[in-house]
Amino acid sequence: MDKPLAIKLAPTKLNEIIGQSHLIGKGKILTNLVKNKKLFSMILYGKPGIGKTSIANVLVKELDLRYRFLNATINTKKDIDTVIEEAKMYDGIVLIMDEIHRLNKDKQDILLPQLESGLITLIGMTTSNPYHSINPAIRSRCQLFELNELTTKDIIKGLKKAIKHPDLDDIKIDDKSIEIIAKLSGNDLRYAYNLLEIAYYSTDDKIITVDKVKSINNKPVFFSDKNSDGHYDVLSGLQKSIRGSDIDASLHYLARLITEGDLDSIYRRLSVIAYEDIGLANPAIGPRLDAAINAAERVGLPEARIPLGTIVSEMALSPKSNTAHVAFDSALEDIEKGNVGTIPKHLKTNSKDYKYPHNYEGSYVKQQYLPDKIKNKKYYEPKDIGYEKNLKDIYDKLNKIKES
Repeated sequence: MDKPLAIKLAPTKLNEIIGQSHLIGKGKILTNLVKNKKLFSMILYGKPGIGKTSIANVLVKELDLRYRFLNATINTKKDIDTVIEEAKMYDGIVLIMDEIHRLNKDKQDILLPQLESGLITLIGMTTSNPYHSINPAIRSRCQLFELNELTTKDIIKGLKKAIKHPDLDDIKIDDKSIEIIAKLSGNDLRYAYNLLEIAYYSTDDKIITVDKVKSINNKPVFFSDKNSDGHYDVLSGLQKSIRGSDIDASLHYLARLITEGDLDSIYRRLSVIAYEDIGLANPAIGPRLDAAINAAERVGLPEARIPLGTIVSEMALSPKSNTAHVAFDSALEDIEKGNVGTIPKHLKTNSKDYKYPHNYEGSYVKQQYLPDKIKNKKYYEPKDIGYEKNLKDIYDKLNKIKES
């Protein structure tokens, strides 16, 4: 069976890697490792299709090192034992391990002593953030290198190289079609190569047009697997953009999540934002969000985008306040530290000394509510913004009465 074009285009030298100029090039760390004929254990992390496997393969080939390739998900402890035995025979080996974040404890226990002794040099690869997903014992024995997302310019450079490959004999494609493939690839070079190859073999005249490419796929690919860091990065981008009152960025990240079709994550995150970031500055946003979520649930996709786009726009432009949840977190911190005290006697059940506020003018009467130990504690610090400005006026007035 013929290999895919993406495999045939795999670089054989470090200077053939597309992108990653922060690691590769004159004076850069990976280039210097090859120049100095030295390799250390490392973890390469970043999104799919940006060169992790290519870099790992090129390093061992340029340094002419014995290596084995395993996948932490599918290969067993026995497979790792076999690599260790081979390493002992040849006084060392490089183990390239894909999905290193999936390495379970049993496999780690086998591998760790060999990394410690230097018998095995590890090149781990992962799409997850190693600071969150990889065991600290493994992580501490490796240098961590983050690979940057490829740009559209990088993808176009790769595609222009690809169209010169003998497999694409007599291909006819213009710059506009190359650009649309690059944009549809979601900055995944492997995906771009695959789309180019499919477009080539789906023609009868070897002419690739924009319409031909869009007939195969007109929906951009982006890395946002709902079980991965990428997905949570998009959710984080949404929350931080709303918090920062950037409506354009907020709508961009919402569009990415809607394209993925994960409405539940959108509902949950927006509900948090409504109370964490907008809070008392606009208390009506919570019920308004619930109404938008109900409407989105009722109509489903694609129409769900309409109420969600509307409410996200309103949330982005709404005044912001985090005072309520910060105040409550401060109260929780006191509880966790044991800074509590005894409830005042007049607040206890059936106490005859309790003053019922509704029996007094303005439904307010001065009395102590916090325990003696923390009776002067102030958790809430209001902001003079939005609806909370009204609450601040009331709060300041009450404090003056308490202090009088």
